[in-house]
Amino acid sequence: MESYTITELRRELHTRADPQQAADLQRYFKTAPGEYGENDRFLGIRVPELRRLAKEYRPLALDAVVESLRSQWHEERCLALLLLVAQYQKGSAETRDSIHGIYLENTRFVNNWDLVDVSAEHIVGAHTDPNDVSLLVRLGGSDCVWERRIAIMATLHWIKRNEFAPTLRIADLLLQDTHDLIQKAVGWMLREVGKRDQVQQEAFLITRYRRMPRTMLRYAIERLPEARRQQFLRGEA
Repeated sequence: MESYTITELRRELHTRADPQQAADLQRYFKTAPGEYGENDRFLGIRVPELRRLAKEYRPLALDAVVESLRSQWHEERCLALLLLVAQYQKGSAETRDSIHGIYLENTRFVNNWDLVDVSAEHIVGAHTDPNDVSLLVRLGGSDCVWERRIAIMATLHWIKRNEFAPTLRIADLLLQDTHDLIQKAVGWMLREVGKRDQVQQEAFLITRYRRMPRTMLRYAIERLPEARRQQFLRGEA
């Protein structure tokens, strides 16, 4: 198997840099002062290209991947997370334990919603026992918005396996979170539960929807039949 170095990876990323696209991405990911992605820097490379590079560079040594995760460049951090996911999925139990630990030690670099969403499910969710969500509860109680998003997005791993208890537990914890990105993520995960089991989704919502932020509620009920959706929106469910 061909080996790669972090120098080669970085050189390849920079050859694909697109300044105009970088400017567009910096606006899209809210990098202005006071916004959630403040001071993040972009090369201007789209995710499909990063996914292609992740396949090519999958043999990159784990210590080099970690160095990439700590990069100033958003795309390099994204690529590092894609590599961690790939190495986790192909790795031994010892490798998976190591990658899970590395991820938790470096959450400050998983610092935008897209970075959370490409990784939390596969590294944190996959490493969580659905009967013991104490780690997710700890992350969900964090002052860091990205750790809170990791907590709820990690549960997508179990939603896909028709195990909804982790999602409902963390959704309850984050029910009145004031951050828009958490409200959207919680609503999204509740919608995913409802796509598979509307009865469980509604059982959760019916005693809570009046206390939920409107954004969270709208995301959660988006796939319900229109008449039922309107009942929730009017407070008549």
